[in-house]
Amino acid sequence: MGLDDRAEVEVAIIGSGPAGLTAAVYTARADLRPVVLEGEPSSTSDQPGGQLMLTTDVENYPGFPDGVMGPELMQRFRAQAVRFGAQIHTVKASRVDFSEQPYGIWTDDPAAAEPTLRASTVIVSTGAQSIMLGLDREIELVGHGLSTCATCDGFFFRDQHIAVVGGGDSAMEEATFLTRFASRVTVIHRRDALRASKIMQQRAFDNERIDFMWNSVVEEYLGESVLTGLRIRDTQTGEASVLDVTGCFIAIGHRPNTDLFTGHLAMKDNGYLITEPDSTRTAVEGVFACGDVQDDYYRQAVTAAGTGCMAAIEAERYLESRH
Repeated sequence: MGLDDRAEVEVAIIGSGPAGLTAAVYTARADLRPVVLEGEPSSTSDQPGGQLMLTTDVENYPGFPDGVMGPELMQRFRAQAVRFGAQIHTVKASRVDFSEQPYGIWTDDPAAAEPTLRASTVIVSTGAQSIMLGLDREIELVGHGLSTCATCDGFFFRDQHIAVVGGGDSAMEEATFLTRFASRVTVIHRRDALRASKIMQQRAFDNERIDFMWNSVVEEYLGESVLTGLRIRDTQTGEASVLDVTGCFIAIGHRPNTDLFTGHLAMKDNGYLITEPDSTRTAVEGVFACGDVQDDYYRQAVTAAGTGCMAAIEAERYLESRH
């Protein structure tokens, strides 16, 4: 089926990554012939394969004792979904209409009168993106000394000096976790006081392996193919300095890719989609959300895949109840 057919389908999956492609595997095996809108490579959000496409070694995904490259893992997810009959299109949804069933999804001109396709059920798996500093060569260095996930990558920095950028709970949690591996962790914060909760602050202050650089911002990543240091600027004096580190973890927050669903689906104050407890059901009947677009706590590939499975099973049972 080509998207220009303006067809009606049983299941439409918006977004890919571990959640969306797992949902595609399960719904395809249930003979629901899902159509996956996996995103666009040029997009800064909702790119095909999700955040793992920017990850090098993945060593904490079950079933790969020697680790696997992020892009390779996602290619395997994709190939498995295609094998069972999922139709995957490298396009990005531009508009949705959840006011009546079958639901409308546009992939071209959002002002077009008719949607690109209509679906009896929709699984949202557009993911989230880490907020970055916006410096030169930032994307190039992800996986080469630069990271946004201590749980994922901390193991690679054993006995090294690394930096954590941020001042909130996430930054303190990352810094504390990284002391299990690093010889020294330096927290770089642009203010002279942390935003983190008192208990998280105290935990970091009490850790002998954590230092703090106050009133400081990162201006430049040093090193060619791998990170070798950071150029730091003091926000009060303007003085520049170099911090010799082999790793830097950006922990200034995450942004869910939910702009498309504003006004259509309920969201938390931080923008993540709201689903029912122990479920992927949203408040709109027949619309489900899985992966990092609704998970602001775990944010792991394996948990995303788990909720993708949940969404597929719930969508299948919903369709069975209607037919």
